[in-house]
Amino acid sequence: MEIRDILQSPEGYAAQNRAIPPELKEKAQRLCWEYNRSAPDQKQRRQDILAELFGTCHPLTFIEPSFHCDYGFNIHTHGLTVINYNCVILDTSPVHIGAGAFIAPGVCLSCAGHSLDPSQRSNGINTSKPIRLEDDVWICANAVVCGGVTIGKGSVIGAGSVVTRDIPAGVVAAGVPCRPIRPVTEQDKIAPDQLAF
Repeated sequence: MEIRDILQSPEGYAAQNRAIPPELKEKAQRLCWEYNRSAPDQKQRRQDILAELFGTCHPLTFIEPSFHCDYGFNIHTHGLTVINYNCVILDTSPVHIGAGAFIAPGVCLSCAGHSLDPSQRSNGINTSKPIRLEDDVWICANAVVCGGVTIGKGSVIGAGSVVTRDIPAGVVAAGVPCRPIRPVTEQDKIAPDQLAF
Protein backbone atom coordinates (compact mmCIF):
# COMPACT_ATOMS: atom_id res chain seq x y z
CA MET A 1 0.00 0.00 0.00
CA GLU A 2 1.34 3.46 -0.91
CA ILE A 3 1.81 6.02 1.88
CA ARG A 4 -0.85 8.33 0.41
CA ASP A 5 -3.31 5.40 0.37
CA ILE A 6 -2.65 4.82 4.08
CA LEU A 7 -3.15 8.54 4.83
CA GLN A 8 -6.48 8.45 2.96
CA SER A 9 -7.68 5.22 4.56
CA PRO A 10 -10.83 5.34 6.72
CA GLU A 11 -8.94 3.20 9.24
CA GLY A 12 -6.60 4.59 11.87
CA TYR A 13 -2.90 3.78 11.73
CA ALA A 14 0.46 4.10 13.46
CA ALA A 15 3.49 4.95 11.35
CA GLN A 16 6.99 6.36 11.22
CA ASN A 17 6.35 10.00 10.31
CA ARG A 18 9.88 10.40 8.94
CA ALA A 19 8.89 7.98 6.15
CA ILE A 20 6.22 10.38 4.82
CA PRO A 21 7.62 12.18 1.77
CA PRO A 22 7.75 15.94 2.48
CA GLU A 23 6.41 16.69 -0.99
CA LEU A 24 3.00 15.36 0.11
CA LYS A 25 2.68 18.53 2.22
CA GLU A 26 4.19 21.00 -0.22
CA LYS A 27 1.03 21.69 -2.21
CA ALA A 28 -1.04 22.27 0.94
CA GLN A 29 1.62 24.53 2.43
CA ARG A 30 1.74 26.64 -0.72
CA LEU A 31 -2.03 26.85 -1.10
CA CYS A 32 -2.57 27.73 2.58
CA TRP A 33 0.09 30.43 2.24
CA GLU A 34 -1.70 31.84 -0.82
CA TYR A 35 -5.12 31.62 0.81
CA ASN A 36 -3.98 33.37 3.98
CA ARG A 37 -2.51 36.22 1.94
CA SER A 38 -5.52 36.71 -0.32
CA ALA A 39 -7.48 39.94 -0.07
CA PRO A 40 -10.97 39.89 1.48
CA ASP A 41 -12.54 40.87 -1.85
CA GLN A 42 -10.84 38.00 -3.74
CA LYS A 43 -13.77 35.67 -3.14
CA GLN A 44 -13.42 33.71 -6.39
CA ARG A 45 -9.67 33.29 -5.85
CA ARG A 46 -10.34 31.91 -2.39
CA GLN A 47 -12.92 29.46 -3.75
CA ASP A 48 -10.48 28.33 -6.45
CA ILE A 49 -7.73 27.71 -3.87
CA LEU A 50 -10.04 25.66 -1.63
CA ALA A 51 -11.24 23.62 -4.61
CA GLU A 52 -7.62 22.81 -5.44
CA LEU A 53 -6.62 22.21 -1.81
CA PHE A 54 -9.43 19.98 -0.52
CA GLY A 55 -10.24 16.44 -1.53
CA THR A 56 -13.91 17.44 -1.76
CA CYS A 57 -14.91 21.10 -1.59
CA HIS A 58 -18.57 22.05 -1.66
CA PRO A 59 -19.05 25.46 -3.35
CA LEU A 60 -20.58 26.81 -0.11
CA THR A 61 -17.33 26.39 1.82
CA PHE A 62 -16.22 29.66 3.44
CA ILE A 63 -13.05 30.01 5.51
CA GLU A 64 -11.66 33.12 7.19
CA PRO A 65 -7.85 33.31 7.21
CA SER A 66 -5.71 32.21 8.74
CA PHE A 67 -6.24 28.57 7.93
CA HIS A 68 -3.71 25.73 8.14
CA CYS A 69 -3.80 22.03 7.30
CA ASP A 70 -1.31 19.22 6.69
CA TYR A 71 -2.37 17.77 3.33
CA GLY A 72 -5.69 19.23 2.23
CA PHE A 73 -6.56 16.21 0.09
CA ASN A 74 -7.94 14.54 3.23
CA ILE A 75 -10.48 17.32 3.95
CA HIS A 76 -14.00 16.89 2.56
CA THR A 77 -16.84 19.42 2.90
CA HIS A 78 -20.32 18.14 2.01
CA GLY A 79 -22.46 21.28 2.10
CA LEU A 80 -22.49 24.75 3.65
CA THR A 81 -19.33 24.98 5.76
CA VAL A 82 -18.38 28.14 7.65
CA ILE A 83 -14.94 28.11 9.28
CA ASN A 84 -13.92 31.19 11.24
CA TYR A 85 -10.45 32.64 11.95
CA ASN A 86 -7.39 30.62 13.01
CA CYS A 87 -8.60 27.10 12.32
CA VAL A 88 -6.12 24.22 12.12
CA ILE A 89 -7.02 20.85 10.59
CA LEU A 90 -4.33 18.18 10.99
CA ASP A 91 -5.67 15.92 8.26
CA THR A 92 -3.31 12.98 8.55
CA SER A 93 -6.50 10.91 8.11
CA PRO A 94 -9.75 11.84 6.36
CA VAL A 95 -11.83 14.67 7.85
CA HIS A 96 -15.46 14.75 6.71
CA ILE A 97 -17.43 17.92 7.45
CA GLY A 98 -21.18 17.63 6.96
CA ALA A 99 -23.55 20.23 5.54
CA GLY A 100 -24.45 23.14 7.79
CA ALA A 101 -21.21 23.00 9.80
CA PHE A 102 -20.15 26.07 11.76
CA ILE A 103 -16.60 26.05 13.13
CA ALA A 104 -15.72 28.98 15.39
CA PRO A 105 -12.37 30.82 15.79
CA GLY A 106 -9.39 28.91 17.12
CA VAL A 107 -10.78 25.40 16.58
CA CYS A 108 -8.36 22.51 16.01
CA LEU A 109 -9.42 19.26 14.35
CA SER A 110 -6.49 16.91 14.97
CA CYS A 111 -6.44 13.45 13.44
CA ALA A 112 -2.75 13.29 14.35
CA GLY A 113 -1.28 11.97 17.57
CA HIS A 114 1.96 10.44 18.80
CA SER A 115 3.03 7.31 20.64
CA LEU A 116 2.56 7.56 24.39
CA ASP A 117 5.93 5.86 24.82
CA PRO A 118 8.56 8.63 25.04
CA SER A 119 11.28 6.75 23.17
CA GLN A 120 8.94 5.93 20.28
CA ARG A 121 7.59 9.49 20.28
CA SER A 122 11.06 11.01 20.02
CA ASN A 123 11.84 8.57 17.20
CA GLY A 124 8.91 9.82 15.11
CA ILE A 125 6.20 7.23 15.72
CA ASN A 126 2.85 8.91 15.17
CA THR A 127 -0.79 7.84 15.15
CA SER A 128 -3.80 9.02 13.20
CA LYS A 129 -7.57 8.44 13.14
CA PRO A 130 -10.30 10.04 11.01
CA ILE A 131 -12.71 12.75 12.22
CA ARG A 132 -16.33 13.08 11.12
CA LEU A 133 -18.66 16.02 11.75
CA GLU A 134 -22.20 15.07 10.77
CA ASP A 135 -24.65 17.64 9.34
CA ASP A 136 -25.50 20.84 11.27
CA VAL A 137 -22.70 20.60 13.84
CA TRP A 138 -21.50 23.79 15.56
CA ILE A 139 -18.08 23.72 17.22
CA CYS A 140 -17.59 26.77 19.44
CA ALA A 141 -14.40 28.80 19.90
CA ASN A 142 -11.09 27.19 20.85
CA ALA A 143 -12.42 23.64 20.99
CA VAL A 144 -10.21 20.68 20.06
CA VAL A 145 -11.56 17.58 18.33
CA CYS A 146 -9.23 14.57 18.54
CA GLY A 147 -8.71 11.76 16.06
CA GLY A 148 -11.24 8.95 15.93
CA VAL A 149 -14.18 11.19 16.94
CA THR A 150 -17.59 11.48 15.27
CA ILE A 151 -19.84 14.36 16.32
CA GLY A 152 -23.50 13.56 15.71
CA LYS A 153 -25.95 15.54 13.59
CA GLY A 154 -27.10 18.86 15.05
CA SER A 155 -24.85 18.79 18.11
CA VAL A 156 -23.11 21.80 19.63
CA ILE A 157 -19.63 21.59 21.19
CA GLY A 158 -19.03 24.24 23.86
CA ALA A 159 -16.15 26.71 23.76
CA GLY A 160 -12.82 25.39 25.00
CA SER A 161 -13.93 21.76 25.00
CA VAL A 162 -11.61 18.84 24.26
CA VAL A 163 -13.53 16.15 22.38
CA THR A 164 -11.88 12.75 22.87
CA ARG A 165 -14.93 10.49 22.33
CA ASP A 166 -17.91 10.34 19.99
CA ILE A 167 -20.72 12.78 20.74
CA PRO A 168 -24.30 11.69 19.95
CA ALA A 169 -26.67 13.62 17.71
CA GLY A 170 -28.75 16.54 18.94
CA VAL A 171 -26.96 17.47 22.15
CA VAL A 172 -25.07 20.34 23.72
CA ALA A 173 -21.74 18.91 24.89
CA ALA A 174 -18.89 20.65 26.69
CA GLY A 175 -15.96 20.22 29.02
CA VAL A 176 -12.55 18.64 29.30
CA PRO A 177 -13.10 15.91 28.40
CA CYS A 178 -16.21 16.88 26.43
CA ARG A 179 -19.46 15.19 27.52
CA PRO A 180 -23.12 15.61 26.59
CA ILE A 181 -24.87 18.05 28.95
CA ARG A 182 -28.41 18.17 27.58
CA PRO A 183 -30.41 17.74 24.39
CA VAL A 184 -30.99 20.57 21.94
CA THR A 185 -34.74 21.32 22.22
CA GLU A 186 -37.44 23.58 20.80
CA GLN A 187 -36.83 25.94 23.75
CA ASP A 188 -33.41 26.72 22.25
CA LYS A 189 -35.01 28.49 19.30
CA ILE A 190 -34.74 32.27 19.39
CA ALA A 191 -38.23 33.79 19.18
CA PRO A 192 -38.85 36.22 16.28
CA ASP A 193 -39.67 39.04 18.72
CA GLN A 194 -36.19 38.66 20.26
CA LEU A 195 -34.41 39.44 16.99
CA ALA A 196 -32.78 42.89 16.92
CA PHE A 197 -33.07 43.08 13.12
